[in-house]
Amino acid sequence: MRQSSDVNAELVNGVLRYEVTETFVNRGSGIGEADYLFPLPRGAAFQDLKLSINGELVSGEAMSAMQARQIYEQIVRQRRDPALVEWMGYGLLRARIFPIAPGEEKKVVVRFQSVAEREGDALRVDYFRGTKPNSAIRDGDGDGAREGRTSFTLTYPADAVYGNAYSPTHSLIATRSGSRREARVDGEGREITLLVPVRRSSEPSISMLTYAPAGEDGFALIALSPPAVAPRVTDRDVTLVLDVSGSMSGVKINQARAAGKQLLATLRPTDRFRLVDFSTDVRTFRDEFVRATDDNVRAASRYLESLDASGSTNISGALEEALRPPVVSGRLGLVLFVTDGQPTVGERDPEAIARRVSALRDSRRIFSFGVGADLNAALVERLAVEGRGTAQFVRPDESVERAVSIVASRLSNPVVTDIKVYTDGVRLLKTLPAQPSDIFAGQDFVMLARYDHDGPARLRFEGRTASGPVEWSTRVVFPASSRENSFIARLWATQRVGYLSAEKRRNGGSSEVDDEIRKLGERYGIPTEFSSYLVVEPGMDARRRLGAAMNAPTSVGGVRLEQVVVTGIAVTSKRGDDAKSFEAARTAAAQRSATTLSAADAASAVIDAGGEVRRAGNKVFAMRDGVWTDTALRDSTVGVKVRAYSAAYFRILDLLPELRESFALGERVIVAGRTIAIEISPAGAESLSDSDLRSLQAKW
Repeated sequence: MRQSSDVNAELVNGVLRYEVTETFVNRGSGIGEADYLFPLPRGAAFQDLKLSINGELVSGEAMSAMQARQIYEQIVRQRRDPALVEWMGYGLLRARIFPIAPGEEKKVVVRFQSVAEREGDALRVDYFRGTKPNSAIRDGDGDGAREGRTSFTLTYPADAVYGNAYSPTHSLIATRSGSRREARVDGEGREITLLVPVRRSSEPSISMLTYAPAGEDGFALIALSPPAVAPRVTDRDVTLVLDVSGSMSGVKINQARAAGKQLLATLRPTDRFRLVDFSTDVRTFRDEFVRATDDNVRAASRYLESLDASGSTNISGALEEALRPPVVSGRLGLVLFVTDGQPTVGERDPEAIARRVSALRDSRRIFSFGVGADLNAALVERLAVEGRGTAQFVRPDESVERAVSIVASRLSNPVVTDIKVYTDGVRLLKTLPAQPSDIFAGQDFVMLARYDHDGPARLRFEGRTASGPVEWSTRVVFPASSRENSFIARLWATQRVGYLSAEKRRNGGSSEVDDEIRKLGERYGIPTEFSSYLVVEPGMDARRRLGAAMNAPTSVGGVRLEQVVVTGIAVTSKRGDDAKSFEAARTAAAQRSATTLSAADAASAVIDAGGEVRRAGNKVFAMRDGVWTDTALRDSTVGVKVRAYSAAYFRILDLLPELRESFALGERVIVAGRTIAIEISPAGAESLSDSDLRSLQAKW
């Protein structure tokens, strides 16, 4: 079980430095392994993990993901002391620690940093305590369900800039010692939020932190806090797009209704709005935009109350309807899109949907919200990237209403749009986020970049407001060499990996992009889809200790094993050691490339059980009793059984073309849909009636 979880966060120069100490103890009678999922705050950069070995905290190193897993599993067989941190996608890390003997205690210390985001007149501090994919301690006694003591402490400067911290989720115990304040959470809870008030100035605040390692381009963290003035109001056209398919039933649909009401409450009389709800069909509150008058807002609130959850998920139709009205000059178009599923009706290809949205978007900004664990997270993220907005992922135990209301309140007042940064005298490289950007109410602008030479420069910001163009500037110095603020390199590398991953999803992968992601992960010690972080015992040369296992062939059939991890290429049959090495690579690929969060968890469970795993499209399959079985399959799912290559087989592919990659796995496959599963079997039906096909499509 997890005996304790202690989090210390320190605010320094606008950056939050987290140190998380997790203590595990094995209360069972057999050897155990701690295995848990560790969510990072958005944009956070992993620094390191230290494992207690013989009373000493030992750190590790980043290396190839496949190599790290091979080393870990070999050491596990020897019952030595390794720890492995792997990238699970979308802000999730997986940590595994083995062995934990009966009665033994293991301590893990994880450190990471993130830029503190401003929300209104306060800095927002979020922490989500790590969870377990299966159980905190896996052993024969099934003792992993219990959780132990928890604590969370925030330390920040005791000066006039910051006020007393408060929390919307917990009571706080506040103390002060010299030049530092401390806020300690009173009580337990996985989801913790603190707000630290920040004094605003009537003048813009521009700051820059740099890190300049000798002999290479430097790193810069540039921040702008707009002046605390009341700008002229920008007229807005706001569209809320709500998924009301069957999977949104229960708590989620209630929260979605409440989120819609929160959004309506942020509207001004000069704003216009639309409500679009979708399941199998697409419906609207009004055909066109309406003014946010009291009568219209009340009518829209009643419309939200009438929404029920049923049917399939027509994402493409909903987005096309949301983007149908033309953009009106002088008005800022905002789209908030909420879904908990994957496209099952209309256009089902996520790439085609994203391309269509890009073509229709015009100057609108799109803010997307992915709810739960079974959505297409890559599509949710890409819609926001294409729409110059943000993507929020709401886990099953989080509040949809809260996530939407936070973003809605920020969008109530666009402060500066199309802002660009110039450095007269020094050139910025590989800036993140990409320019131009927007600053909404209660936000700061933060940029991470490289710079190619040193010296004094004029740092200049240009943008547009409702009152006209604005420009703010200050004089700064980019140093030639500076060893301070080394964390900036990891923050930049983490965001660069995120940018490159989004580009892969948008434009397709390439060896150059994959190589850059791999190099960034291994150089800056951050887990990525191609790199993991491994801790071994003091004095152990991890790469050398792998011995014969690491002498396995580096290629199979002319394909480099690391290329298998990159692309997930499938081979029908291999023999001997080649097959084992190839399957190990393919298994790791399936786990890391799972598109949905629940699929990633399921892949973890199958891998741990020693099973064979493949990925097909957005799904992960495990070999069970000779059948490629969708890891999302539930025991209660009703199945339709058809024969491979029969008339029924091809009619289903015409009806549901997204199944082509899944069906291509072979002649024994089970694919899970929303409430029904399709089994490809030699004993399956040769044909299906039109009514059977309509029923299948509705349930899929």
